[in-house]
Amino acid sequence: MQGQLESMSEPSAEQPLIERVAMLSVHTSPVAALGGPDSGGMNVYVNELSRWLARTGINVDVFTRRLDQTTPRILELEEGLRLIQVEAGPPHPVHKDELFCHIPDFASDMAFFALQQGVRYDIVHGHYWLSGWAAQLLKEHWHAPTVQMYHTMAHLKNAVATDAHRETILRLQIERRLVEISDGLIAANPDERKEMIHKLGAPSDQIHLVPPGVDLELFQPHDPEQARAELDLPDGPIVLFVGRIDPVKGIDTLFAGFKRLLDQRDWAGAEPTLVFVGGELDDSGESPIFGDALQKLQQEARELGIESQVLFRGSQTRERLPLYYSAADVCTVPSRYESFGLVAVEAMACGTPIVASRVGGLQFTVRDEQSGLLVPHSDPLALAAGLERVLTDERLSRTLCAGARRAAIRYSWQMVSTSMVEVYQQLANIEAAAPIKVAR
Repeated sequence: MQGQLESMSEPSAEQPLIERVAMLSVHTSPVAALGGPDSGGMNVYVNELSRWLARTGINVDVFTRRLDQTTPRILELEEGLRLIQVEAGPPHPVHKDELFCHIPDFASDMAFFALQQGVRYDIVHGHYWLSGWAAQLLKEHWHAPTVQMYHTMAHLKNAVATDAHRETILRLQIERRLVEISDGLIAANPDERKEMIHKLGAPSDQIHLVPPGVDLELFQPHDPEQARAELDLPDGPIVLFVGRIDPVKGIDTLFAGFKRLLDQRDWAGAEPTLVFVGGELDDSGESPIFGDALQKLQQEARELGIESQVLFRGSQTRERLPLYYSAADVCTVPSRYESFGLVAVEAMACGTPIVASRVGGLQFTVRDEQSGLLVPHSDPLALAAGLERVLTDERLSRTLCAGARRAAIRYSWQMVSTSMVEVYQQLANIEAAAPIKVAR
């Protein structure tokens, strides 16, 4: 299944049925609150894909590292879907760069769990490089095909990262090794597929092009005025940013570009407001967990002289996000690197125009001049110019609003999950046809 999403045919009687899938998300739980340093699009992806697979009748167990001592070992999320807490390392948050040494324990506890439960898995699907390595350690136990999705790749992040935020050599090595030993690789977009082939040496027939999805029932247009009233947002143009506080998200470009937007024209008493959704805030406006990062951004806004026009709203529930998207005149995604750009697709599903960096998956999810505008990354002037066009050109804004929802419909979870099952089936067929190896 290379290229476009296709409908999946019913497996023949000779084909092995996909009955149970192990989904691995070592460093972050798919049900974790969004907005933290390791909580973002991948969490949403694993959660939504698992739910949609379960609704097709496949039993899915999602394995994640235990972060506290109170959460039950098994959480029944819905029929056919369980979240399993795995004992690996201390039961509290650990920086993901320090988790590799705990991967053998993670794999061992998973194997023990399956033995206790008396279950076997037809597919092992690893998310992120840490989970991919755990999946490979389980191969000897389960003899099931492994599927690897990187979500982000180290060499692409390093291409735009400062020295202080570069990914480790270990990660680079493991990602390359996973290409050699995984049965299938998932690429979110054609650009990522090319990178896997040319930079990681992946065979083209090993890569399956399946984009992430969006919940079109949740993310749909709301009345903008009602949304603003419910969220207590001011009148005037609203620029929205949704994302983690992470250098790769281009927040420095966002602030510099927004200042340029304010300065480059007379807004006649109706200056734009930047609504910043990300980080975690308590009722007092301070952040008990990620306070330093958010307070640093607030200080940067003060130093730039834009503090009065920036509203920091902290982390928001997914159920609340459609209101923010609908209330905004434009949503901006100024990232230096994005493998897909989930925020852009969620906003488009709500009928909100996008101004995004021309990088990674954003080049494919956002249709330039149709559902949004694409601008060079790390270029505040270009970002400001794009935002100004959307905010001041009513004809362009109407065109982008109409095109945004149409562009997002391509990424329904029904289509995406169907295509993923097709990948699983292909790999299971290959495994079933392989000759049995006898140990000597």
